[in-house]
Amino acid sequence: MNQPNPILIVGATVNGSIQDLLIKGNRIARIAPTIPVEDDYEVLEGCRRVVVPGMANTHTHAAMTLFRGYGDDLPLMRWLEEYIWPVEAHMTEEDVYWGVRLACLEMMRTGTTAFLDMYSFPMATAQAVEDSGLRGVVSYTLFDRGNAKRAQEDRDNCTRYRKEFEHFSDRVIFSIGPHAIYTVTAPQLRFCRDFADETGVLVHLHLSETQIEVQNAIKEYGLRPVHYLEKIGALSDRFILAHALWMEEEELDIIARYGAATVHNPASNMKLASGYAFKFEEMKRRGIRVGIGTDGCSSSNNLDMFIAMRLAALLGKVWRFDPTATASESIYRAATLDGYRILGLDGGRIEEGALADLCLLRTDRPTMVPMHNLVSNLVYSADGSVVDSTIVNGKILMREGVIPGEEEVITQANQRAYKLISNYGIHK
Repeated sequence: MNQPNPILIVGATVNGSIQDLLIKGNRIARIAPTIPVEDDYEVLEGCRRVVVPGMANTHTHAAMTLFRGYGDDLPLMRWLEEYIWPVEAHMTEEDVYWGVRLACLEMMRTGTTAFLDMYSFPMATAQAVEDSGLRGVVSYTLFDRGNAKRAQEDRDNCTRYRKEFEHFSDRVIFSIGPHAIYTVTAPQLRFCRDFADETGVLVHLHLSETQIEVQNAIKEYGLRPVHYLEKIGALSDRFILAHALWMEEEELDIIARYGAATVHNPASNMKLASGYAFKFEEMKRRGIRVGIGTDGCSSSNNLDMFIAMRLAALLGKVWRFDPTATASESIYRAATLDGYRILGLDGGRIEEGALADLCLLRTDRPTMVPMHNLVSNLVYSADGSVVDSTIVNGKILMREGVIPGEEEVITQANQRAYKLISNYGIHK
């Protein structure tokens, strides 16, 4: 595979001062006040721009961009069972591919450079990530509901897909995604733990998203969800627990003990009225790795991590009646460095040697002026419209707001979305 030309960002604000930044291969090679330009360098203008690390969206269902605005304002289980799952049953690989391409387009426009996904047709998702240029951890979804045949198929597919993912670049990473404890049986959850131990893959699981889920776990297993996972031997430091909303102190202690990570999805939690009291501060005090996610576009309507950060920061203050909680620095770190670490990636920071996954933001946009505190602006006032250029793995994906091939992606995704809902959706 041909290495991209070195990229030299000239005269940008980098880590608080005006500097040049050189990218060679897929790494940040040098940061200095002045770096001489060589013939093969691709030069990016840094004037009135700040270099920031790309964000990691640590919980998505990317292809659900096709459902944006469909099935809004409904309870979670009715939304899933009556509106979403019946349409998803008719989706093709091509539908998923273009839905993910649209998601990647939106993410690169709004400052996300890596994401963790869970959906059907993982090869279509992987191909879309490969073609887009973003970095994606793609989960094969396990969903057996006690069906022994489906359970065996899922186990076989974990091995098969992991092998098939070797054909993609190292930007595309295989993981497994047992959907939830109410759709995946205990033996299958234990299999996921064992498979992760053997192969090193990540395990992406919805957990404790709603009160009803917790109540049903107590009714069926006599245990709250985290206690249940511990009892059946299905927790490890490879697990990433999406939502993790209805947690008691003892459950947080267990998560910390096993080294599992959690992901806060404030937009979908609020929109679906799942809950609001995500225990960010309690998790951080225990050393639990916490990421920020948007969830899918059907439950949050956008993939803009600036908005997700702002919601996480504000929501964490209001339910505690504490304006010092969920401070901007902590939330920003969760969306960048900690998110990358959760995904096992050496990025989320602007330092020599780090992965060249970064963005240039315009500092002359109204929401960025004045610049008393960059991180405060990023969390509390800015949105994805301030992103000027996006670089992933040392390659420019968006330059000064221009993304090659954008029109085709929007056209294809639009056509497939309307066709799916027209043929299989519920029309109010």
